[in-house]
Amino acid sequence: MYKIIYMKADYEPWWQFEGWEEHIIEEKVFEIKEEAEHFLIRTLQIFKEKYDHDASKKERFWAFWSDDEVGFCEACDEDIQTYHGIIWLDEKNQP
Repeated sequence: MYKIIYMKADYEPWWQFEGWEEHIIEEKVFEIKEEAEHFLIRTLQIFKEKYDHDASKKERFWAFWSDDEVGFCEACDEDIQTYHGIIWLDEKNQP
């Protein structure tokens, strides 16, 4: 099984802090690897076109963001960046 997860949070998806699953916006599940890869490539392309910045780690985490998408954190008394994260999961790297 292959999963592609879209999450939106104030941290990059590779951190997977406790409770990160609460930030999942969408999750797609595929039985066929090629279908999952095709969906992933298409999704990454769409996000690269939509957001100004991107970064990736371990060939399974991607973060996208734009400078104007920030929110104010009352607890830390500063602006924090909003990240759109894509996560690739398969049999080898399930949480």
